[in-house]
Amino acid sequence: MQLTLTRPDDWHLHLRDGVALATTVPDTARSFHRAIVMPNLRPPVVTVDAAIAYRDRILAAVPNGMTFDPLMTLYLTPDLGPEIIKEAASSEHVHGVKLYPQGATTNSDAGVASLDRVMPTLEAMTDTGLPLLIHGEVTDRSIDIFDREAVFLDRTLGPLMQRLPSLKVVLEHITTKDSVDFVKANPGMGATITVHHLIYERNDMLAGGIRPHLYCLPILKRSLHRDALIEAATSGSPQFFLGTDSAPHAIDDKESDCGCAGCYTAPFALELYAEVFEAQGKLDQLEAFASFNGADFYGLARNTEIITLLRTESLIPLTRLLGDKEVKLLRGGSTVAWSLA
Repeated sequence: MQLTLTRPDDWHLHLRDGVALATTVPDTARSFHRAIVMPNLRPPVVTVDAAIAYRDRILAAVPNGMTFDPLMTLYLTPDLGPEIIKEAASSEHVHGVKLYPQGATTNSDAGVASLDRVMPTLEAMTDTGLPLLIHGEVTDRSIDIFDREAVFLDRTLGPLMQRLPSLKVVLEHITTKDSVDFVKANPGMGATITVHHLIYERNDMLAGGIRPHLYCLPILKRSLHRDALIEAATSGSPQFFLGTDSAPHAIDDKESDCGCAGCYTAPFALELYAEVFEAQGKLDQLEAFASFNGADFYGLARNTEIITLLRTESLIPLTRLLGDKEVKLLRGGSTVAWSLA
């Protein structure tokens, strides 16, 4: 058995920088033609020139014989003004601006504490059509970590969509039924869904012992939320598309007193997505989710290259090297039911 697909894209990806690119770029390019690249470096990517320079470093890491097109983003800070938005919107290489609520996740300390401070920027994005890519969680420590996504929809995103209904929004790495319902209720929105949120729920991370390599943000939720994500991803709705949120961290940074959030999925993400879709009897919907919906949302041409997945087990390696550090792959050391031909 085999499955032929238009070559897919990854609409939410962390490649890191420096020596990590020698691993993360080939791991992504083996399956994906394009990727929306997150800007949360240190320092963050806040200018068009910085985004293009980062893009050049990524392209330099693409191995001979592979093709890969990084789609760059800017990091929304209170200092990123409307003039930069206009420059970004006219650039062929910048495709969105990322909103991190301050303190929400890795390298988000330069993020936004209040949308009121960036409203002129968001209005400029509405005028130019440049998408806003949102990490949708509140950061109030009084709010339970399992409720932060749902509260964000109520307190922040709902009022924003009422104020700027034409703003083009991607709600990134959604994890709750609340977000699925919110996106469905706003037909102009898109949402990315990770493979780890389709496979796992919070018991997998916490029951019987803490598994730090399943710790991510937004955090894994109850099975009822995972089931809602699976239904959305496999539904054929053009609002939902593939975004791995693949985010490598060294093993000692994950297995520590204050472990980092993120799962490294890029090398076998497509095979894992295929496994999920097959389990639902929805393999016929995988191409739309992985190859069409994101490109259509961003107004980009669909890829023309074809790839083939074989219904043959492949072994996911336990680790990869990022420079002189090891990172553990999601489900590393086990098999996945599909293989890239």
